[in-house]
Amino acid sequence: MRGNLQGGRHGGGGAFSGVDFYRRVPKDLTESTSLGAVMSICAISVMVILFISETLAFSRTDIATSIALDDNTEPQIRLNFNITLMDLHCDYAVVDVWDALGTNRQNITKNVEKWQLDEEGSRRIFSGRNREMREVVHEEHEETLEELHENGVHVTPLDKNNFNAFLDEHDMAFINMYAPWCVWCQRLHPTWEKFAEEIEEQEMPIGVGTIDCVENGDFCRAQRVLAFPTLRWYQNKEPVSPDYKMDRTVAALVGFAQRKLEMDEKFKNWKNDKKATKETTDARARAMQGRPEHPGCQLSGHLMVNRVPGNFHIEAKSKNHNLNAAMTNLTHRVNHLSFGDSMTDMNQNRKSKRVLKQVPEQHKQFNPIDNNLFLTKQFHQAYHHYIKVVSTHLNMATSGDYNSLLTYQFLEQSQVVHYDEIDVPDARFSYDISPMSVVVFKKSRKWYDYVTSLCAIIGGTFTTLGLIDASLYRVFKSKKS
Repeated sequence: MRGNLQGGRHGGGGAFSGVDFYRRVPKDLTESTSLGAVMSICAISVMVILFISETLAFSRTDIATSIALDDNTEPQIRLNFNITLMDLHCDYAVVDVWDALGTNRQNITKNVEKWQLDEEGSRRIFSGRNREMREVVHEEHEETLEELHENGVHVTPLDKNNFNAFLDEHDMAFINMYAPWCVWCQRLHPTWEKFAEEIEEQEMPIGVGTIDCVENGDFCRAQRVLAFPTLRWYQNKEPVSPDYKMDRTVAALVGFAQRKLEMDEKFKNWKNDKKATKETTDARARAMQGRPEHPGCQLSGHLMVNRVPGNFHIEAKSKNHNLNAAMTNLTHRVNHLSFGDSMTDMNQNRKSKRVLKQVPEQHKQFNPIDNNLFLTKQFHQAYHHYIKVVSTHLNMATSGDYNSLLTYQFLEQSQVVHYDEIDVPDARFSYDISPMSVVVFKKSRKWYDYVTSLCAIIGGTFTTLGLIDASLYRVFKSKKS
């Protein structure tokens, strides 16, 4: 009975044990060797090293990128800029925007600031928000210039040959530098003639002259005449800054000349019966004279532009002057240019700082042309910049948007563009926003990938070193025999 039970048990166990993948070898059939011990220690060491390496790799996340269609539905994008114009006065610097949808905004004033610079390029005077240019008042006259000349010419015509002699003769001089084709100059001629006649009638010690900057082009370039007409005051043969930019009426011009005389110790008593009511005019005149006339200007601010190809450009423009194309120098330094939220705001935001800290430098091409100087060495030239903007989604969280940030990277190419002699150059920044976006995200391994790697390490190491051990054992055994 007992034998039958054991026999039945062995019979059933034998059928089940047929699928055993891990069959045991009796200990009396195994042999321990020194070579086997060495290989076992090597196997354990390799397994430990690979286990530690795999665990560290599993705990570490990598930065990966992918490309997808940009799903940003915002109609506009913010463009931040800070640009220094080395040789263009703030009075003439304007910002215009054009795009493929037909937008054409000129002299944008919202969110744009101007700073006048000194000769070293440092901020000197805040010129305020970029305001609409004030239109100066022009006086209309019934008489023509020829009719005004019937009682004599009161304005002294000058050229490069007699200019210095005229300044030697007059300690105070007011000179109109004009171009015959300039419409504003043509409107000013009768007023300037009447102004000169009024100066003579009041016996003011002032010389009033004009100089044609077309016939005397080299001379006017040496005098840095940027626009027509330029009404420049000279005192003791030196130009006094700034140039006159107020109303072009006889009364306004005479009032300006009187203030200039009253400021000078030598000529302040030019008229004995002059009332002593000049404290306010002196203060105003001193403020005007104290302003440095260096033409450098810094433009900063931001624009809201449509998400279509377009450009913004900085050019010299005036409602009251015709610009001298031969003297318009658009040399500029890009202090900052970026798209999206400004870098200053991002650096002050905790979330932005946290996300950007995790992003490698190669994915931070937010402002690649900052602090670059674009120098034009000849007239009738200007740099044009071509910018390709790519939306960049920074997803530094495994789930949710806690560590997500939308930024914009861009690539830029610049080249010098040549203009015709009659055209005024402009510094142009053309942009094109890509329909594709780059997604930067953290890539981590799944837990089952980690477990599979551990099994492969253990099994592979055990099997490989087992084969090596068996081969070496046969080699050593054959030598002994």
